[in-house]
Amino acid sequence: MKAIATRGASDINAPGAFEAIDIERPVPTGEDVLVRIEAISVNPVDTKVRAGALGELGEPTILGWDATGIVEALGERVSELTVGERIYYSGEVNRPGCNAEYQLIDSRLVARAPQTLDIEEIAAIPLTALTAWEALFDKLRLAQDTGDHGDQTLLIINGAGGVGSIAIQLARQLTGIRVIATASREQSRQWCLEMGAHDVVDHHDLVNELKRLDLDNVDYIFNCHDIGVHWENMVSLIKPLGEIVAIAETKQQVDLNALQGKAASFHWEFMFARPLHGVQREQQGAALATMARLLDEGRLRSTLGEIVGPLNVENLTRAHKMLEDGHTIGKLVLTAME
Repeated sequence: MKAIATRGASDINAPGAFEAIDIERPVPTGEDVLVRIEAISVNPVDTKVRAGALGELGEPTILGWDATGIVEALGERVSELTVGERIYYSGEVNRPGCNAEYQLIDSRLVARAPQTLDIEEIAAIPLTALTAWEALFDKLRLAQDTGDHGDQTLLIINGAGGVGSIAIQLARQLTGIRVIATASREQSRQWCLEMGAHDVVDHHDLVNELKRLDLDNVDYIFNCHDIGVHWENMVSLIKPLGEIVAIAETKQQVDLNALQGKAASFHWEFMFARPLHGVQREQQGAALATMARLLDEGRLRSTLGEIVGPLNVENLTRAHKMLEDGHTIGKLVLTAME
């Protein structure tokens, strides 16, 4: 089968950052299913792994952890799926990814795809939706479909990014909390409002922007950007006993002790932690099944931003460049290999 691999490249412009390869099509056993890839999405984690975030890549490595496709074959312990069904999933960062014609994936990490969306719209969902779901409901422990948060506030930093886009929707649709998103450009501001944010503020002057909304602090913060850049603002804005969750590391020094006086909590969200450590894998499949239903009901919408083109070396390289430039809105999707 055809695939696109990298041997590691901190500079996406370096010659040979990606290469087309031919490998044997894998055969599923145990809990695995074999998927024929129809569309994939590119995420910041792809660029980070390519650049060596998880260590040097000595051998050709297939990236990609966002896909939809058709079940081609089943391992002997898979009973909940059938050949020919369309599924969607993110997967495992320590296994070959979806930048290929076919992929093996643990069946506990997948769900049947939404039936009302195009394949490009479906591929934009899994990784960011799982990240947002776990951050909001596992880490911040927001209550769903109740009136518990009617007088509370959630600040989402980097609201127009892939995770922020779906987090705005989930919080708005399922919790009743007041959602405040950050965006600095008019295009990204409008995107956040379309996703359902009650208010959009500029992160360049965050404290004063919130004061303009008659807010001195917020109950919850979901930071989808470098925590070092926003640390002082978060310390200042979080309420006593408030909760902060973050998904992006920093090279800057941050003072965790600064949260002690408020007894505020800080959480890391890493969507790959469950599959990487073999903990509660089935919860990701269950979350994706719930979100497929919400998508089909029209309560959520895809965060597809742009279809880059078919999966090939040139288009995958371009998608990585676009992500690293840092101005994308929503998700970048590529269709199946030609």
